[in-house]
Amino acid sequence: MRVSKIGKYLSRLYVQVLIGIVAGILVGHFYPDIGSQLKPLGDLFIKLIRMLLAPIIFASVVVGIARMNDLHEAGRVGVKAVLYFEVASTIALMIGLVIVDVIRPGSGMNIDPAHIDSSSIASYTHAAQQHGMLDFFMSIVPNSIVGAFANGEILPIIFFSVLLAISLAKLGPRTAPFVDMLDMFLQGMFGVVRIVMYVAPIGAFGGMAFTIAKYGIGTLASFGQLMLCLYLTSIFFVVGVLGLVMRLCGLSLWKYLRYIKDEIFITLGTASTEAVLPQMLIKMEKLGCSRPVVGMVLPTGYTFNADGTAIYLTMAAMFVAQAMNIHLTIWDQLLLLGVLLLTSKGSAGVAGAGFVALAATLASMHKIPVSGLVLLLGVDRFLNEARAVTNLIGNGVATIVVARWEGALDMNKARAVLDRQSAGSDIDALRPAGREAQERPVSAEETLLRSGTH
Repeated sequence: MRVSKIGKYLSRLYVQVLIGIVAGILVGHFYPDIGSQLKPLGDLFIKLIRMLLAPIIFASVVVGIARMNDLHEAGRVGVKAVLYFEVASTIALMIGLVIVDVIRPGSGMNIDPAHIDSSSIASYTHAAQQHGMLDFFMSIVPNSIVGAFANGEILPIIFFSVLLAISLAKLGPRTAPFVDMLDMFLQGMFGVVRIVMYVAPIGAFGGMAFTIAKYGIGTLASFGQLMLCLYLTSIFFVVGVLGLVMRLCGLSLWKYLRYIKDEIFITLGTASTEAVLPQMLIKMEKLGCSRPVVGMVLPTGYTFNADGTAIYLTMAAMFVAQAMNIHLTIWDQLLLLGVLLLTSKGSAGVAGAGFVALAATLASMHKIPVSGLVLLLGVDRFLNEARAVTNLIGNGVATIVVARWEGALDMNKARAVLDRQSAGSDIDALRPAGREAQERPVSAEETLLRSGTH
């Protein structure tokens, strides 16, 4: 009996991912030569998920909006989402700025800018020069929709999907067969995700083993104060700010975190929120958020609502200034805040977005040397885990907020789902009883949720 309980516990996805993370840390620390060669395991898992993102986002947005009864609803949802994104990001930036000013993790390092070799960050500084606000807005419209799909560019895909969905909605009922076909295609994509998720623990193992092997646990000690500062600030933001937001929505943050625990651990192991976007789309809809809101808010939030990245940007910029003994007045810091409000959006979707945004910010201020980013290279991977998890939680909360604001959240269903100990119980609660339950085919979403919790 006890063995069967242990087996059932070990079969849960978040437990397997957690085991993979711990195993990766041990291998990376004690066998660095082996750990440094395991990066392809993590990269392969991320690549498998990215392979599915474009079609899933496209189908989700098109099906959701095309089935809306009122096109004004789509515009209203978009405006509310952007408004919430801006408020949340600004609060995150301000909290990060205040805490880094109080704790001052960079003080005492006494780094001389003249002795820093900036060649290792050349690619980031070059990318920062190529991605201003104008370039960002221009990049929303793709040169070719085929190219956008091929390159997995989320914003251009969302833009095209919204236009197509509006067009289909205006054409009326005759487009229903095409929309139904897209819906069936979406179910098939979720089935593929279910298969891919079996290798999530291996991906987390490979990613963590490589990180520890390359940078070493000693890196954690050297920059321990900065890491501790970022992690504690992220926890404060999630518990204090997002917890209050969830309470205003009438739901429990703790129950929500338990509901998405699989996704949190996968993000922690892979340092990528993209790895769990398909699952989050499913879980937010199962939570009671309407499909149009989920399809519009969640993917868009990946670009515009990076709360964890906002906290990181202020802390990283101030850390570099403190390490180089550069004094910033209150006006300098307010200027930094204003610039970050722009650059944090302008570099979204770019590889190494956090570093690109930071490089663009420092270059525009002309007060903190861009070369100071070298100080963060060794520890950035560890910092990325905190900001990725915060981004994940924040985007789920944003979806709930907009759905509640729009009156598109089934509160009874949401409370019923969150009151259960696991997402697997959610499936049992939603399944009809008796013969109907036995005859009804299990959907791809339900199968995926089951694979993540049992």
